[in-house]
Amino acid sequence: QYSPECVPGADGEIDPTEITVPGCPCRRGSCEAPGCPCLCRGDNYTGPRLRQAGRRERRFSRPVFECNGLCRCGERCGNRLVQRGLRLRLQVFRTQRKGWGVRALQPVPRGTFVCEYAGEVLGFAEAQRRARGQAPHDPNYIIALREHLHDGGVIETFVDPTRIGNVGRFLNHSCEPNLFMVPVRVDSVVPRLALFAAVDIPAGEELSYDYSGRFHNLPETSREHKPPEEENTLRKPCYCGAPTCASFLPWDSSLFSTP
Repeated sequence: QYSPECVPGADGEIDPTEITVPGCPCRRGSCEAPGCPCLCRGDNYTGPRLRQAGRRERRFSRPVFECNGLCRCGERCGNRLVQRGLRLRLQVFRTQRKGWGVRALQPVPRGTFVCEYAGEVLGFAEAQRRARGQAPHDPNYIIALREHLHDGGVIETFVDPTRIGNVGRFLNHSCEPNLFMVPVRVDSVVPRLALFAAVDIPAGEELSYDYSGRFHNLPETSREHKPPEEENTLRKPCYCGAPTCASFLPWDSSLFSTP
């Protein structure tokens, strides 16, 4: 079932559509810092693109809060981007070795919002149950997003587009991707998993992101499990073709093991 946005999972534990983030009192057509509380909470946009200057130099990135349904600013506010949804012409196509893939039918400038990774938002128990119920050859669409806080805490968000999702479920992994994922909060504290262009992408090039989360992040934030060499036969091979290809798709054991 196609859904452009995340929906509550079958477990009913989390409702990403509930409005829980307070709105701003701005009455301008487009909000401006420092007067807008939404903009002051974290990173924001430069025109229609994500501000990327200095992101790599900072040890921690700042969260992104868009203006929401409780804000008094207009629908044309520049701090409303991901919530407007897909604007690019994307095509799902059959690749030679990776199954389905996605490409843009137009050039995509660096920093442009491409699409969400939308699906059912699950609690940990349901995400773990679904992951453990998969056979080794089954495709795994469940993504575990971890936001590492400055005080050492971790916020986890699990999204499963296996049954309900959008075009994001067809994006393939690459060890040298042209997209990166950013958690963006709009109405809810549950983040939207937004994918932005990491570089200028020409029309027709396949779109991809790093499933492990290492790209645009600190290496230690990844929980990829590195099994002994003899266990590599259980891992799925990576066909991204990048010069630095790790040979196997990223592996996160958190949903398969007992904490």
